Amino acid sequence: MAPAGKVSEFHREGNDWFCSAGLPSDITVVVESVNFHLHKFPLMSKCGKIAQIYEESQGMREKIFTTVLKEFPGGPDTFLMAVKFCYGVRVELTSRNVVMVYCAADYLEMTDEYGEGNLISKSESFLHKNVLRNWKDCILALQSSEPVMSRAENLQILSKCFNTVSMMVCTDPSLFGWPMMMYGSLQSPGGSILWNGINTGARMRSSESDWWFEDISYLSVGLFEGLIKTMKARGIRPENLAGATMYYARKYLPGLGRWHGGQSGKTRTVSSFSLTPAVVDQRVLLESIEKLLPEKKGKSFCRFLLGLLRVALILGVTQKCKDSLERRIGMQLELATLDGLLIPTYSDSDTLYDTDCVERIVHHFMPSESRITSFSSSSFDLQETSPSSGPLRKVAKLIDSYIAEVASDVNLKPGKIRSLAEALPESSRPFHDGLYRALDIYFKEHPWLSEKEKEELCNVIDYQRLSIDACAHASQNQRLPLRVVLQVLFFEQMQLRTALAGCLHVLDTESAPAAPLTIPGEMAGQIVQRDGWVTVVRENRVLKVDLEKMRSRVGELEEEFSKIKQEMKKVTKSHSSLSSPRLVAKKIGCKLIPRSSDAPPDTVESTGPTPRASLEKARSSGHSRHRKSFSLF
Repeated sequence: MAPAGKVSEFHREGNDWFCSAGLPSDITVVVESVNFHLHKFPLMSKCGKIAQIYEESQGMREKIFTTVLKEFPGGPDTFLMAVKFCYGVRVELTSRNVVMVYCAADYLEMTDEYGEGNLISKSESFLHKNVLRNWKDCILALQSSEPVMSRAENLQILSKCFNTVSMMVCTDPSLFGWPMMMYGSLQSPGGSILWNGINTGARMRSSESDWWFEDISYLSVGLFEGLIKTMKARGIRPENLAGATMYYARKYLPGLGRWHGGQSGKTRTVSSFSLTPAVVDQRVLLESIEKLLPEKKGKSFCRFLLGLLRVALILGVTQKCKDSLERRIGMQLELATLDGLLIPTYSDSDTLYDTDCVERIVHHFMPSESRITSFSSSSFDLQETSPSSGPLRKVAKLIDSYIAEVASDVNLKPGKIRSLAEALPESSRPFHDGLYRALDIYFKEHPWLSEKEKEELCNVIDYQRLSIDACAHASQNQRLPLRVVLQVLFFEQMQLRTALAGCLHVLDTESAPAAPLTIPGEMAGQIVQRDGWVTVVRENRVLKVDLEKMRSRVGELEEEFSKIKQEMKKVTKSHSSLSSPRLVAKKIGCKLIPRSSDAPPDTVESTGPTPRASLEKARSSGHSRHRKSFSLF
C-alpha cells in the first residue's frame, strides 16, 4: 500500500528512482548501481528479506537506511516491478516476465506470511493457469528464464515447463492454443483456415512430427539440453529427439547443413511469436550436442556425425568429445560415403587430409553384428540387415576408394598408406583390385619412391586375389618393381591354367548329350565377373588357347594324311596288276579326285573334310561351345 493513502508514481532521474508519495524517503535500496529511494513500511510489510535486513541494522541509528541487494534476479527492472507491487500498484504479469518476477519474489521472500496473495503466490498462480496451458507462452517463459536459470531450476519452474512441452509434443498441436510457429496468420485458434475472417472449415495439417523443432531451437544451450533430457525420460521417440538436436545444431553451427543428408528444414515464421535466436558458444554447443545424440545408426545420421566431426576439429573441442564422435562414426562406417570421409587437416600437418582420424574411425568399426540399432524408416534411412561380411566388405571398398583419393597428396608418407590398408583384416577384401588401383595412383604421384619402399607397399596386395584384367595391367605396369611384376605373371599363368582346365572340362561335359552341363565352383568363380571387372580378356585368352590346341591337332592330321599318301603310292606300285588305285583307295577309306588336264594322276582326297576345313570347323565349334558355356552365367 502507498504511504498516506496516496497513489504512488515512480520516476527516474539519472541513476535514481523516486516514489512520489508525499513523504520523504527513509530507505535506499541499491540494485546493480541503481538507487531506489523508497519507504520502509511498504517494503517491510511485503518483503521478508528487507524486514530482516532492517531489523539486523537497527543499532546503526542512521536517518536514511541504505542496503545493497547483490545478484538480484532480473536486475533493476524486475526489482521495480516488485516495488510497485509492494506500493499497491497493479503489476501486469506476462509469459515473458513471470519467471523473472517469480525468482525476484523468492529472493525478497514475498510469501503469504507477509500478506495474503503476496507476489510469490500471484506468480505461481499465473504460471499454472496461463503459461503451462499454452505452447507459445511456455516457450516464451523458458526463453526468458535464461538469466535466472539456476534459481528457476531450484524453484522447479523449469521442470514444470519442460514436462508441459514434452507432453504437448506427443499431442495434437492444434490443441495447444494459438498462434504457433508452424501455423500461418490465416488460422484460427481451433486450427481452421480463415478467409477474410470467415471460418472455412478447412483444416491445416498438424501431424508432422517435426513441427516443434523450430520453436525449441530458440532456447539457449542449457535450456535445450534440459528439455531434450526431459523428453527422453518421458519416452519421446529417439529419432525425433535426434532430429530436433540435428536441427538445433545446424541452426547455430555454420557450414553443418551441407553435411546433413536430409532436408534443410522448413521456414516457419509468425510475427506475433517474436522470438529471437539464442546467443550460444559454438564450442559448448557442440560438446552438448554430442552428449544428447542417441546411440542409433542411419545413413543421414552418419553423414551428420561426419559433418559434426569436421566442425569439432575446427573449433578445437575436448579430446573426449572427438573420441566419442569417432567412435559413433566407426560403429556405422558401412553407411558412410567417400566425400564424408575426406576430412581436411586443420592442424599444422603437411598432408591435405586427416588420415589419422580416418584410421582411428576404421579401428572403431566392428565387423560383427552392431550393438546399436537402426532408426525407423519413417524418419531416417534404414539400412537392411546383412551378414557380418556384408558391412565389412563395404567398408573395405570404401577405404580402398579413400586411399585412391588421398594417394595424390605428394606429402603423404608410404607408412600412412600401408597402415590404412592393413587396418582391416584380410577377410574384408575378397579381391584386391581396388587396393592395387590405389597403390598404382600413389606410385604415379610419387615417382621418387625407391624400389624397396614400393616393394614394402606392394606386400599388402595378395596377387592371387587380382582379377585377370588387373593382372594384365600389372604385368605391363612400369611403375611396379620388377620382382612384383614377376609375381604377377606367375599367378596370372596359374589362373590361366586353372581357367583352361575348367573350360576343357566344360567342353568335355557338353560332348555327352545325356549328362547335365556343370561347371566347377572354382572355374565359375574365375570366369564370371570379378568385383565389377568384365571378363572379356579372359574369354579371348581361353579361345586363343583352344585354337592353338586345334592347330596342333590339325597338324597331326596333316602328318597322318601325308603318310597315307606315301603308303598308297607303295601299294599302287607293288600291286598294280592285282587291283586298281581306286580299289586300294576305297579300302583305306579314300577316294580319287577325277583327273584333269593339269592335275597329277595320283592326286587323292579324303572322304572327310580337308584339314583346313577341319580347322575352320574346329574354330567355329570351339567358339560356339565356349559361348554356350558362358551363357549360363
